[in-house]
Amino acid sequence: MQAKDQVMKTYGALNHWHSFRLKLFWEGILIGICSGLVISLFRWALHVVETNREHIYTYLKSTDWYWTAGWFALLILVAFVLDRLTKYEPLAAGSGIPQVKGAILGFIKMRWLQILWVKLVAGVIGIGAGLSLGREGPSIQLGAVTAQGISRLFKRTRMEERYLLTSGASAGLAAAFNAPLAGVIFALEELHRNFSVVVLLPAMAAAMTATVISRLLFGGDTIFDFFGLPVLPLEYYGYVVLISLIVGLGGVVFNAGLLNIPRFYKLPIFPNSLSKIVFALFTAGVLGFVLPQVLGGGNTLINEISKTSYPLQALLLLLVGKFIFTMLSYGSGVPGGFFLPMLVIGALTGSVLSNIMISLDILNPLFNSNIIVIAMAAFFAASVRAPITGTILIMEMTGSFQHMLVLSIASMVAFIAAELCHSKPIYEELLARSLQNTARSDRNHCEKQRNIIELSVCSGSPIDGRLIKEIDWPEHTLLVDVKRGESDLIPIGDTRLRAGDFLYVLTDDTLAAKLRKMAEGE
Repeated sequence: MQAKDQVMKTYGALNHWHSFRLKLFWEGILIGICSGLVISLFRWALHVVETNREHIYTYLKSTDWYWTAGWFALLILVAFVLDRLTKYEPLAAGSGIPQVKGAILGFIKMRWLQILWVKLVAGVIGIGAGLSLGREGPSIQLGAVTAQGISRLFKRTRMEERYLLTSGASAGLAAAFNAPLAGVIFALEELHRNFSVVVLLPAMAAAMTATVISRLLFGGDTIFDFFGLPVLPLEYYGYVVLISLIVGLGGVVFNAGLLNIPRFYKLPIFPNSLSKIVFALFTAGVLGFVLPQVLGGGNTLINEISKTSYPLQALLLLLVGKFIFTMLSYGSGVPGGFFLPMLVIGALTGSVLSNIMISLDILNPLFNSNIIVIAMAAFFAASVRAPITGTILIMEMTGSFQHMLVLSIASMVAFIAAELCHSKPIYEELLARSLQNTARSDRNHCEKQRNIIELSVCSGSPIDGRLIKEIDWPEHTLLVDVKRGESDLIPIGDTRLRAGDFLYVLTDDTLAAKLRKMAEGE
């Protein structure tokens, strides 16, 4: 679509705002159906390969050595395939969440069809081979590129496409975890970074529809088995604060590990990308014989530690093993997320603390599972810096809806602990580093094109409370519309902007980041 046509269509949407929002709602339903089917295919394929992997290691432990040698030879072949796929489509590597975040904010240009099939195939192969990677990052990116494909099919404007990308990401997380509310909140809190009605409607429609598709195919059971979880008495809330502080520091260490693992893979023993993947897969192969619990995403491990009494030494071994192997797996660049492994590490940390408290006669063993659930929420909030998502996600994934208060407290305390440590939100930092490490001329970056972008004025930002004429707008920038609630304001020089206003600005895509900082006060 030509730039002039883009602008004119966007003007038309702004002038017919009510009908535009309804159109986005119906498009959200369509995206939910398509994304739900894609994610369901992804989940089914992962289940098949992970089940077969368990059978393979069971067989290898009781058979001749040459079968084991053949398995490691197969892992080398898998590494070669993964390396070729990630080189073919670099934006399919890793989690996929920073890439989606960059595309929504206008920093990155994704090739939706290439990413769709590469992420689907490589994600199944890599996680199926045993790498400590989760399905949620790929699911979010798969949902987003599915939405992008629908947007391109119907020739939507770039502004509308970003709304649809957010909806697709919401559907992806919802379908992956049977967690529709968490999908919506994560997409808005972490990815789109505002809660305007115009994006809320399609995101909710997509998430709910995708969840219906997922439950029709896989049932409505929660991801984690915490049925009948007792309510934690108020006298334990002081310990909850202490646990959340410790777990929050664990989230800081986790982020530091993810951000610094590239240094390890820069050692001379890793001359190229293939050698990194071979090393990670060989590590998975060895762990499959000595510590198979740390392979894959790890949701079954959470269910095991919540129901089975593990000795403290075993829990510490699992925690250290899962942490290190997750770092090695993600650092290899194989398509796969760290969302689920992060929750597993949080659960193991909580289980260690619970075990210690029980041994000191501080905690009633009845509440062991409560501490595990609390630790997962706290770990997520500290790492991702999204406490609302963390609270709702853990509630939906465990079915413990009566624990909202204690989970909220844990998330906020962990959030504050990470803030005090000056730890940066992991997805934002990964996106920033990705943009820094890629040349500006790279084809994956957004091109210099005229486009209307949406900005949300935050309280305390440099433009909050100021007249339009008093603001130092960047060159080649035109404010075309201001929406305040259900009202449309004509943007004249004497119009005073307020927190909560939504601005629609005609500008180059390359200026989007600067304008967002002005509006958000960063």
